Amino acid sequence: MMRTPMRLLVSVRSVAEAQTAARGGVDFIDLKEPRDGALGGLPIATIADIVATLRGQGVDVPLSATIGDLDESAVARDVEDVLGRVHAVARCGVDYVKVGILPGAGALLGALAACGAPVVPVFIADRGLDEALIEQAAALRFPALMVDTADKGAGSLFDCLGPSRLQRFIAQARGGGALAGLAGALRLTQLPALAALAPDFAGFRSAVCAGDRGGALDAARLHELRRRVDEIQGPQRRSSPSSSERMRDSSAR
Repeated sequence: MMRTPMRLLVSVRSVAEAQTAARGGVDFIDLKEPRDGALGGLPIATIADIVATLRGQGVDVPLSATIGDLDESAVARDVEDVLGRVHAVARCGVDYVKVGILPGAGALLGALAACGAPVVPVFIADRGLDEALIEQAAALRFPALMVDTADKGAGSLFDCLGPSRLQRFIAQARGGGALAGLAGALRLTQLPALAALAPDFAGFRSAVCAGDRGGALDAARLHELRRRVDEIQGPQRRSSPSSSERMRDSSAR
């Protein structure tokens, strides 16, 4: 059985960047404000504008957006506020709403699973992963689970978690019927290691920007990333289901 290839997710902050990403052949377009943290949220009006523009131009790749960074005290104080932010983003027409999951967020996971929005929990890996939270999320049947890092200046995801732990996370996500995504200051030099892990998708921002991740999306860097992903994975990308089909299949489980 041929392994499903790793898909490419790229984060953008504006209509112009989203159009650049679409022209660059990415598989998922993720809407966020990288200058406001790992999962910095864009204004609701900006999210809606990006969605309307892309869909109006016939771009049909899955779109995700974040609700903004959370801290542990805020989650403990007001789960309803988090859910309100989830629904506000979902109403913009995105396919998936990304929510950061910190240690101790078991109650939040349960509420997110029951809220009716297409939520993708993103586990922050700087201090390792909470095994119980991962297992809980897998059992709740989210469409996808992700791992990311908060401190992009401290290194990449591979500096926080070793290949064996990342492989276990992928297996845990898939065991619950979810797609598995990896992100966290990933670099082009790490593409062979990523391809060996074979997540369903890998997220990039820093590697495709001019300067740091807060800079502008660079079309040439994005083209090089797409070329190298295709080169590493070979013809299997062309013969596998589209990213849209994969995500739709997962959300219907």
